[in-house]
Amino acid sequence: MNKFRIIKQFLGFLTKTGRWWLIPIVLLLLLLGVILVFAKGSALAPFIYTLF
Repeated sequence: MNKFRIIKQFLGFLTKTGRWWLIPIVLLLLLLGVILVFAKGSALAPFIYTLF
């Protein structure tokens, strides 16, 4: 399970430093990335790219 090592380290960092406010920011960036990847080949792409 070496793939999840970075997630484990990030959660350990948040636990030690108490920076829980970073979680919503990271989740929002991941969600935005997933939306852009899946919308790349669809008919929604021109509408999504106009938002940025």
